[in-house]
Amino acid sequence: MSTSHDQLARVAHLLEVGRAEQALDELGRLPADAATGVAAFQLRAAALTDLDRWDEVVTVARQGLAETGPDAELLGRLGLALRHQREFTSAERALLDGLAIAPESPWLLCQYADLCSAVGQTDKADRLVARAAAIAPAAPTVFASRFQLAYARGDDRAAERVAQEFLAAWPAHPAALALHGHAASARGRVDAAHRSFGQAVAHDPTDAGFADAAWESRVYAHPLLRPLRPLYRLGILRTWLIAVGVIAVLNIVGLDLLAALFALLWVFYCVWSWAAPPLVRRLVRRRWRP
Repeated sequence: MSTSHDQLARVAHLLEVGRAEQALDELGRLPADAATGVAAFQLRAAALTDLDRWDEVVTVARQGLAETGPDAELLGRLGLALRHQREFTSAERALLDGLAIAPESPWLLCQYADLCSAVGQTDKADRLVARAAAIAPAAPTVFASRFQLAYARGDDRAAERVAQEFLAAWPAHPAALALHGHAASARGRVDAAHRSFGQAVAHDPTDAGFADAAWESRVYAHPLLRPLRPLYRLGILRTWLIAVGVIAVLNIVGLDLLAALFALLWVFYCVWSWAAPPLVRRLVRRRWRP
């Protein structure tokens, strides 16, 4: 019993330091009696969650529930995995069952809030996040759900503000750094995004999502794409409207030659915005070191 307890403790530590694959290996060496306990199922589901292996999370969670009975964490893992599989009705059922067991769990409340955000029920998600925040205002899962809710409402400024608060409260948390990177990227601040994603990878080098985001941010931070930053910051439609407006004004005031020159530069800019990113991706790919 003591040996099994120590093994489970090692698995939990491996998950804390972001070594999900090693955690699964350690779980595979558990004796039969410990491997079918609720703690083993919880840790296995958590490790598979970290690896985004959603089909397996569903299988493990359902097996654990069948063998050990109702458990709030396993129901939460099941709901999370089903949400990623876009089985929203089943996900809601699992999360409600989990909340029936642990109604004051901030993690479960936030999982349900994220589901509501995903299906456009933002008012309901807001109430759920508020409940979770009242219990654990500085919990990473609360910050993450507030961020998701802001994006679901189309409020990039609010999302960036939440990401900054998250990073201030948890300056070394990989998720805080990644969300700050996403917010900066959405606002066209490519250098800030590149720094945040790079730090997220440094703190959790095993997360493939962080690595992909860091690589992509490295591309858009490249000097050859610096002229395109106004396009990223303002958006395509707004940039087009500004360019057309400038050309129209120059024509109206009689500066036809200048308008023609600006139009020519604008055409070149558009071609560059189309041709440069694939070129830079090839250049970065040759030098990239994960």
